[in-house]
Amino acid sequence: MIAIFLKGGLLMSELYLMRHSQTLFNKLHRIQGASDSPLTKQGIEDAKKVGAYFKQQGLKFDHAYSSTQERACDTLEFITAQPYTRLKGLKEWNFGVFEGQSEQLNPKDDSKRHSYGDFFLQFGGESDLQVQKRMNDTLTAIMSKPDHERVLAVSHGGACFMFLQKWLSYTEIRQRVTDFHNCCILKFTFTDDNFSFVKAINVKNF
Repeated sequence: MIAIFLKGGLLMSELYLMRHSQTLFNKLHRIQGASDSPLTKQGIEDAKKVGAYFKQQGLKFDHAYSSTQERACDTLEFITAQPYTRLKGLKEWNFGVFEGQSEQLNPKDDSKRHSYGDFFLQFGGESDLQVQKRMNDTLTAIMSKPDHERVLAVSHGGACFMFLQKWLSYTEIRQRVTDFHNCCILKFTFTDDNFSFVKAINVKNF
């Protein structure tokens, strides 16, 4: 158990929320969402670098979690041999009939919500707010468990971005998360059901 305390004796936990490694669809610029594709050679190498970074920094995790999607599970397994739990709540945004299609078909961002908004609902997918709610509900439930002082969770780009928007303004995200490529790690602290963004960690900077 890793006990971390704030001033005043309030218990604080740490969440390392990570985007999975590069996949074939990432490389081909295809919409991935609820569909899947294998990690590339670069993706495997980058995941191993993340594992080496955690060891170098002496970072040990009480628990590890992954999306149920293969690319996230594989990423986690290349990082660590630690047992982990798969959760559907950490899955990527479902893009409906656009799954597997070219990223050129993605709509423009909703100028107010700074995301795809409700666009994919009409095509059998999810809205941005649906993704945000299930990510926040899932991560809050994880971090509220006993003996969860430092947790690693591997998820996906769209899902992680919507979680970020729950806790940071779009302006803050642009200022503080300047590189959100595959294997980016978003560090948060958690206390009293609230997440606080700490920093983004990128494999290319190791």
